[in-house]
This record gives sequence, structure tokens and C-alpha cells, in this order.
Amino acid sequence: MSSPPSAAESGLRSFLVHLQAEKGLASNTVQAYERDMAKLMGYLDKGKIPLTKTDEDVLIKFIHQQSREGLSARSLARLISSLRAFFRFLVLDGQVKKNPTVNLTSPKSWLALPKFLTVPEVDRLLEQPDLKKLQGVRDKAMLEVLYSSGLRVSELVGLRCVDLNLKEGFLLCRGKGGKERIVPLGRPAADAVERYKDEARPKLAKRNTETLFLTRRGGAFTRQGFWKLLRDYGRRAELGGKIYPHVLRHSFATHLLERGADLRSVQLMLGHSQITTTQIYTHVSRERLRRVYDQFHPRA
Repeated sequence: MSSPPSAAESGLRSFLVHLQAEKGLASNTVQAYERDMAKLMGYLDKGKIPLTKTDEDVLIKFIHQQSREGLSARSLARLISSLRAFFRFLVLDGQVKKNPTVNLTSPKSWLALPKFLTVPEVDRLLEQPDLKKLQGVRDKAMLEVLYSSGLRVSELVGLRCVDLNLKEGFLLCRGKGGKERIVPLGRPAADAVERYKDEARPKLAKRNTETLFLTRRGGAFTRQGFWKLLRDYGRRAELGGKIYPHVLRHSFATHLLERGADLRSVQLMLGHSQITTTQIYTHVSRERLRRVYDQFHPRA
């Protein structure tokens, strides 16, 4: 005598009937949904996780497992779409109370691995500004702050003098949606800013302004203006195509996680509203470890 179906199996059967009878989807499409959901059922069964206890973190781990097992980006995108449809149905059908897929980010935002610099490459970049010139002192401070704090470029150029506490080593940042966060600032960055404020900023300031980093004309930087500056230093450091506006932010997060920082702390420092966005950096670290292993282990 066969055992009665579990709640997860019953939910899946109801979902497939819904797709075919109510949505009118073709058999091939329904079968694709069934294959995707069968993978989820196997994952939940192996982990002894009830369907009603499946939350966002469980789904993220499941998706990353599928990625590690070789599922393509296109197939992962379809899988996420299937998950959304499945849990939306379960909520409407009253089988689960909360939809755990609501805050899953778009696949494009975290399936593509971000580029980052190695520590020696960052050091080489930070050595490029000419500290004998006012602009060099300023540029050194900007690069140090960007790498030390993981700010977005828009956040960097929007900093005001009052936003930095150099003695205590932190800054106040205004991120997306006007949200404020406090970010630690390393000693080298704080020293570079202090030198800039003492030596360069008074000579660059043409009028009274709260903006911290000033152009030669005494105004605030645009994102495009700083991007040109960064690209020039990238060329001098022979970094090739690795330099683009977010590269120091990516490097900041990757280097922290590689050295043992916890994901939640990095999320707070980066100002990500969802930890799913931050989680891509753990994938970067795994990919790098895999390459190192494959390169150096005698039986890789």
C-alpha cells in the first residue's frame, strides 16, 4: 500500500493542474515547470525542510546549489520564474501563508559575477596619484575612501566635510532612496583625507561649499568626471579592462569576505536592502577558490 502524498507533493500536483486546466499552458511548458519543481522537492526532502517552512534563505541556497551543479544562467532564470509562479499559487490557494520569492532579485543582478581587483592590483592603483600636485593629493584621498568604505561613486562624490569623523574612523553615507548608513573608514583613508583637507581643498575651494571632494573649478564631481579620472589611473596601473566605476566596491566586498567577514556586516556596509544582492560575493570567493585549487592541487 502506497503512502499518502506529502503536503509538498500535493501542492505540486495542485499547481500543475492549475497550470494546465486554468492557465491553459501547453504540455511541454507544464512539464518544464514540473521538472523545475521536482528539483526543489528533492532539495527540501533531502534537507527535511517542510514546504511551509521554506523561506527566502532556503531558496537562495537551493538556487546556488543548482548553479554549482552546472545549471546555465538561462536555466537558472527559468527556475526562479517557476519558483515565483509556484509560491504565488500556494499563497492564493492557502497552502502557505507567506510568499518567500517576493524579494528574490532579478537573476541578471546576481548571476553575473562582478569583476574585482586583487590586493596587489588595488595597491598599484592607489600608488598612481602624484602627491606633489594638489589634484594628486585629492585623487589619492578619493581612491582610498572608495576602497576603504565600499561606497558607490555617486555616494563618494556626494560626501560633505561634516559626513566624516576622521578621529573615530567612520563616515555617514547617503545611499539609494536617501537612506543613511554609517561605514567604517580605515586609517590610510582617514590620513589621506586629512592631508587633502589640510593641503589641497583650501586651494581648490573657489566658494563656500560643503562638498568634500572638489574639482579644479571648485565644484562637485559628477559620476562621469570621477569615472574618467579612475579610468586614467587604471591605465597607468596597467589594469586593462578591469577598471570601471564599481570595481573598487566589488573589491572591497570580496576582500572582506575572503578574510572572514560575515555576510550581514558586509550587507550593512554596502547598503544593500536585500542580502541576496550581497550573496553574489560569496559566489565570487568560491569561484576563485576553485580556480586556485584547479591550478595548484596535484590531483585536481
